[in-house]
Amino acid sequence: MQDGKEHELDELAPEADAELTGEPGERDAEAESFAQVREDVESEDAQRTDEDADEDVESDDGDLEDDSDEEDDEDDERDEGDIAADYIEELLDIADLDGDLDIDVRGGRTYVSVTAEGSSSLEALSNPEVVDALQQLTRLAVQAETDEFSRLILDVGGSRDARKRELEELVDRAIERIEGGASSAALPPMSSYERKLVHDVVAARGYVSESEGEGGSRHTVLRAQ
Repeated sequence: MQDGKEHELDELAPEADAELTGEPGERDAEAESFAQVREDVESEDAQRTDEDADEDVESDDGDLEDDSDEEDDEDDERDEGDIAADYIEELLDIADLDGDLDIDVRGGRTYVSVTAEGSSSLEALSNPEVVDALQQLTRLAVQAETDEFSRLILDVGGSRDARKRELEELVDRAIERIEGGASSAALPPMSSYERKLVHDVVAARGYVSESEGEGGSRHTVLRAQ
């Protein structure tokens, strides 16, 4: 653009010189006018160049902002299972234990299982009380990052399956008491997850159950239909 305007001015220059045949005062005025036109054109080109440079900078800034937004979106994609898995892996590394992690989502709830092949060192962590403690810590780690309450379930070395069998035995003994003449039979206090398992087992046995009590004393009571 600038080269074209300079070429145009160069073409005008001879014509202007040819027309400068009047008195000296007139020639000086015309020369000054022509110089002013050239100065105005060059100033306009310089201004356009600066504006183009500013547009390039703004465009680059916009690209950087877009890249930053994409990185934020990637961070937001970390879900409950991923956060929990990372936290548990760190715990296993600290304890120098090996284990494979599996993440599953059923009914809107995240299940994280830790397993190991052969003779496993996970036996030290598969105690129900230890698993419950690890589960609470993992939930807190998830909540700290997501600012949302976590209901994930942790299983270590098949501890949940073992606990389910224990609950089934408790239900069977409670049913025996009812069949022996008791109007109802209460089970020990449990977590909401375990009470849900109990309700399912009781229903499968043909009895009814409901939760009673508050807080840490909340438990399940069985009755005949």
